[in-house]
Order: sequence, then C-alpha cells, then structure tokens
Amino acid sequence: MGAQLIDGKAYAQAVRARVGLRVRELVAETGQIPGLAVVLVGHDPASEIYVRSKGKQAVEAGMASFEHRLPADTSAETLMALIHQLNEDSLVHGILVQLPLPDHIEARAVINAISPQKDVDGFHISNVGMVGTGQDAIVPCTPLGCMMMLRTLHDDFRGKTALVIGHSNVVGKPMTRLLLNADCTVMVAHKSSTNIPELARMADIVVAAAGVPGLVKSDWLKPGATVIDVGISRIPAPDLGPDKTRITGDVDVAARDIAGAITPVPGGVGPMTIACLLANTLSAYCHLLGLPDRPISLNLQDPT
Repeated sequence: MGAQLIDGKAYAQAVRARVGLRVRELVAETGQIPGLAVVLVGHDPASEIYVRSKGKQAVEAGMASFEHRLPADTSAETLMALIHQLNEDSLVHGILVQLPLPDHIEARAVINAISPQKDVDGFHISNVGMVGTGQDAIVPCTPLGCMMMLRTLHDDFRGKTALVIGHSNVVGKPMTRLLLNADCTVMVAHKSSTNIPELARMADIVVAAAGVPGLVKSDWLKPGATVIDVGISRIPAPDLGPDKTRITGDVDVAARDIAGAITPVPGGVGPMTIACLLANTLSAYCHLLGLPDRPISLNLQDPT
C-alpha cells in the first residue's frame, strides 16, 4: 500500500499555532513579549532567506524579532561584543547566530559565547552536555522536530532499534542522544561506513542525515520501518529541462514502497526546524522569567 507520508508542514503548523496561543497567554499574564534575536554575518543568499523566514514566523507567533545583519568583514571581536550585548538584553530571550560564519570567525567560540539560557539553537557546550546526560536543556531544533514526529508514531521506544546515519553536531549526535534518552537501542553510521545496509535492515527507525542524495536504498530497509529523511540536496534534473534542478533527500524515493512511514523531501523535516526554533524560544522565555514550561504537543487532535 505504500508508506504513510509524515506531513511535516501540518505538524509545523500545529506547533506554531500552539506556540502562538501560549505566547498570547503569557504576554497577557506578564506584559513581557518573548524576543528572538538572529545575527547574520555576510550575505549568503540561502542564509538571508532563512533569516527572513525565522523573523516572519516569530512575529506571526506574537514574538519580537530582532535582526542584526553584519558585513562579511566583521571582526570576531565586534561579533562577540554584539553577543555580549544580547546576553544582557532583557528584551531578548533567544539568540541565534546564523551559520555558516565567514572563515575568519571561529563558529565554536561564537556559539559558546551565547548565554546557554538563550541558546535557542541548542549548540552551546552546556546544552549539548546536559542533553547528552539526559538533563533538561535546550535541544537542537532539527533533532527536536524529528523526535516530536517520531513520538506521534511510537508511544514507547523501549525495545525499538534505531539507526542514525550521520554524526554531525547539528543532527546526528544530538539525535542519537535523544533516542538513547528515550530508551531506544541506537546504532550510528555515517557516509563512510561500509555496513549501512546490514545495519538498516535491523532498524525499526532510520534517521538519515548524511547529506548524500539517495544514499539509503529501498532494499536496505526493514519492511514497515519508520524513516526520517533529514537530508536535503539540490541535484540536476535533466528530465525537467536544461539546467533544471530538483530537491531530494538522503533516502531513495522507492523506499516509500517498503517503509511503514516516511518523511517526504521537501515537506517533511524542514518545516519543523523553524517551528521548533519558536518552541525553543518560548521555553527559554519561560525559564528566564521563572514560568512553567509546558512541552508543545504534536498530537493534531490535541488542542493543547
């Protein structure tokens, strides 16, 4: 019958709506508006589009959006001074520095200069360590969105085996930690691993985040497996015309005949990333103001 397509757009809309409802309630209670500051250094076209989208969705959720656009030749000292200023700004509850940064600025130092309480990307070493040890902390947006979608399909991860393909600090490693924290049995591979097919055939859950178009073949999968395709690449599409391209994921489209449920690309994981950024900003706001932080539900039939 084919796999169930996991509608990331619908889930993201539900998350944004519930974040917006909670923001309105808290602003009425406290008189303080959650503030998200996004810092962009340079003029990368893809980053500029992404930053605009983040700001637009933050405002639509009732938050204040602060954009700081700096030229590509901005010094590391100037950027650090801005981060210190935002750390101290009571109107700012979440800080995000858009990556990649220019080569002359060390991203790791910049990320770790952000206050952990305002690190809505979840990349600060303190948040990484706390997530890794199962403590309450801000979780990177993309793995958080993946985990929220997986929880709609699996009530209990105990006894499940998962394969995470990719070991980046942005997706692969935090995804592995979240699955381990949920008592899932987790295997980790990456694009250089030589036994991915054998590992995939044992997995009830496959999270593909290697950045290799079509890496995961349909005959690698255990029938009925849940597949989360994080990969997003633009590849030539000569069938559409000269110089045309299409967006594709890390999982071959034929996998839909084998999987039980799968995220499409586009329209799967991508929309959840910004939605989870808003959810993280709301959580940071609650913690900074000493307010109770209720997790956002992804049950589309659950009004809370």
